[in-house]
Amino acid sequence: MAPGAGAAQSALQGATISGFTQAIAEQAAADQALAAFYAQRDYAPIWTTGADAARRGALLRALDGAAAHGLPASRYDAEGLRARFAAIRSERERGLLEVAMSRAFLDYAHDVSNGILEPAKIDSGIVRQIPRRDGLELLTGIAGAEAPAPFLRALAPHAPQYALLMKAKLDLEAQLAQGGWGAPVPAKALRPGDQGPAVVALRDRLQAMGYLGRTATAEYDGDLQKAVQQYQFDLGITPDGVAGAGTLTEINRSPQERLQSILVAMERLRWMNGIDLGARHIWVNITDFSVRIIDHGKQSFESVTVVGQNQSDRRTPEFSDEMEMMVINPSWHVPRSITVKEYLPMMQRNPNAAGHIKLVDSRGRTVPRSAVNFASYNARNFPFAMKQPPSDGNALGLVKFLFPNKYNIYLHDTPSKSLFQKEVRAYSHGCIRVGKPFDLAYALLAPQTDDPEGYFQRILRTGAETTVKLDQPVPVHLVYFTAWPTARGKMEYRRDVYGRDGTLWAALAKAGVELPGAAH
Repeated sequence: MAPGAGAAQSALQGATISGFTQAIAEQAAADQALAAFYAQRDYAPIWTTGADAARRGALLRALDGAAAHGLPASRYDAEGLRARFAAIRSERERGLLEVAMSRAFLDYAHDVSNGILEPAKIDSGIVRQIPRRDGLELLTGIAGAEAPAPFLRALAPHAPQYALLMKAKLDLEAQLAQGGWGAPVPAKALRPGDQGPAVVALRDRLQAMGYLGRTATAEYDGDLQKAVQQYQFDLGITPDGVAGAGTLTEINRSPQERLQSILVAMERLRWMNGIDLGARHIWVNITDFSVRIIDHGKQSFESVTVVGQNQSDRRTPEFSDEMEMMVINPSWHVPRSITVKEYLPMMQRNPNAAGHIKLVDSRGRTVPRSAVNFASYNARNFPFAMKQPPSDGNALGLVKFLFPNKYNIYLHDTPSKSLFQKEVRAYSHGCIRVGKPFDLAYALLAPQTDDPEGYFQRILRTGAETTVKLDQPVPVHLVYFTAWPTARGKMEYRRDVYGRDGTLWAALAKAGVELPGAAH
């Protein structure tokens, strides 16, 4: 029996119990929120009397619109609830329906507020803490709301991107109803000057997507090249105007695939509903290989990034935290996993391997390699740590940005600048390498010094490891959106670099989220 249910049953004992009240007590007993809610209001209904018509109607209309949010409408069974209400024959049936409607409300409220899925159970790399709404609070809120419809509408995320994603979902569904984007482009690559049926297919598809005006030409001309470039730009592809293999793979994705990305993006935003992003915050979109500072809704800084490799122990996790400090001229304290998995085998083959990294004991003292028999250790019992002192060649570069977390993830500089030129930048051990680390440092220091660049450079020139605390910690959000709207509502898509969205879509589909029929 749920907590609160025993007290409710005790309150009923010795009283003349109606069939309505008994049905509520029985049905609500297994749910703490339901039991406490009805007990505290002496089992008065909120859905099933004539006086409840406005609230009941608002709920049923909200449930009717659940699919617009990408929610599994069948879970809430609005039509079944209507049918039961029309067929009530006894007070007991009314009591059973009363609880059924409260359950449907709670299911919907939880789903639309904070998501259908428990992400950490689906992908271990999603370690975001979901701010779930309290059931008793929700029930009390809807019962006391003077206007139930606005209360129900306010349950969904307030982020402007959520409404834009909903609109993009409706637009794509309309496109699917009209036949999609036409046939896929039957080519491995197309270039300016090419002609033929494949060019016509490319032209028609870009027209259907809204990237090209109506034209009948069968040549890959300047207009088509510009359309391809704009498409590439919107998808984070090098905008060279050539429809190569990677570009055509994206162009040939069906509207349904894009719709799946939108539905997953809406679910991800629901997970963040209730989190205060911060008037100033750092936004790291893993799939976009970018970091941005957002100040009062406007972007004030942007840089390319390198994120974790697509390997089980190197993928960058998703979570939110607060950046508290930066370390200028940092030492690299090599993570234990890298020490024993990568460097120990190297040193067993050659004790002087990776000689630029110091071997240190538990007291932080440097240990000469010649004093260690590396062959006598394994990954479990290796007693030493490894540390690379500050230098231009340090693996962390010349500055790192810390938001202390148990995953040992942070942003940092790197001496390996060439990786920033690549289109897909998933190469790190999990941390985020920043293409413009000094500019990021200046932007973060600007609120606390009149000369952020001079302040930073003076410390840098000392060569000494120096921690600089941020006077105002800045929220940082590591996110994974493969579909994201611009401020004007135009959708941009990114590759599912870790396959997380594919896994999440499968879980959403299993939970009952549906797509329109197949089309290209």
